[in-house]
Amino acid sequence: MAVVRYLCLLTLALAPSFSYAANLYASTYDGTVNLLTFDEKSHALSLTQSLKACGSMPSWLTWDSANRKLYCTDEDFYSSTASISSLSAASDMRLSVDAKATTPSGGVANTLYGGSDGKSYIAIAHYQSSKVSTFALPLKSSSKPLQELTFAMSAPGPNSARQDASHPHEVLTDPTGSFLLAPDLGADLIRIWSISRNTGALTSCPSLKVTPGTGPRHAAFWSPTPRRAKNGAAAPTNLKLFVANELSNIISSFSVTYPSSGCLSFKKMQELSPFPSNAPAPSGTKVGEIHVKGNYLYTTNRADGTFSGNDSVATWKLSSKGVMRFAGLTEAGGTYPRTFAINAAGTFVAVGDQTTANVAIFARDPGTGELGEKVASLRVGDIGHAESEDGLSSVIWAK
Repeated sequence: MAVVRYLCLLTLALAPSFSYAANLYASTYDGTVNLLTFDEKSHALSLTQSLKACGSMPSWLTWDSANRKLYCTDEDFYSSTASISSLSAASDMRLSVDAKATTPSGGVANTLYGGSDGKSYIAIAHYQSSKVSTFALPLKSSSKPLQELTFAMSAPGPNSARQDASHPHEVLTDPTGSFLLAPDLGADLIRIWSISRNTGALTSCPSLKVTPGTGPRHAAFWSPTPRRAKNGAAAPTNLKLFVANELSNIISSFSVTYPSSGCLSFKKMQELSPFPSNAPAPSGTKVGEIHVKGNYLYTTNRADGTFSGNDSVATWKLSSKGVMRFAGLTEAGGTYPRTFAINAAGTFVAVGDQTTANVAIFARDPGTGELGEKVASLRVGDIGHAESEDGLSSVIWAK
């Protein structure tokens, strides 16, 4: 019996241990960056760390898992300048600030680009100051922009209240890492640059003109092969660009062509409402973020109130040629879903509801793309107000 007991204990000791803990970072407009811990088995969601960082209005987070760095943009537009911060994650994922460099005001999004690994530089979209700026990494507090590109319009757009000036709202790279794009809500353009991987320099390409008055806010690429290409890899075939347009509340899609040399070219495919039967959005609704996972596309609807006052997430099925087919609406777990993120396994979606200031986590079926029940929700920071820069601003999974 003693031998049997010994063998049982030895088996338990040698058995592999499995961790169900996942981590997320969430920023709030009251000047904090927060570490959340989510148990994928029990679905417990808790606040592990709350750090005052990233200026007075943290607006966007980008996680570099290889280097364990978090980059945070400050949207402060009350001052003449704002900031970009670099934070390091310890082994327990807790953050400490490395550097905080001065940027133009109104930074709303950032992305890594360039270099051999696609992470040697960072670009920032500045909504209020009509700019895109770039910095070399690693970031230092003394860092200065490599480029500071400023955009002007000869006249306001069709929506004069929102299109009074150029308003870049996001920056993203194409799957090969050769081009940088910036949806410009004010100018009804997707601005495009070719990237010098060695120097980080951006060279202007012809912009993609979208339907006047649509107000492009965010965008996402898709191809039938979901694995993202490395820098310098062959261009993907059947590539599509999906654009979430805030002012018109439509999702538009474009086929993308890589020429043998030069810049990207585009052909419009579809323009659809993110509501059943292509119905117009309820009055006051504003489309938010857009993401692709496998052959499924997701967009958020802010202030539609479809689910007993809570807002919604729209799901789209993509055909083998990238044609969108509306699949349905699910609740966002709160109001004003400004931000959302899908984990690497595709099993959970974290929705950041700005005005209810909560992170809601939903189960996702990786096979069908269907969003299931809300499994967790946690209030993070102070409650926000519609059309204001307060509440919760960004949430990402820390892979």
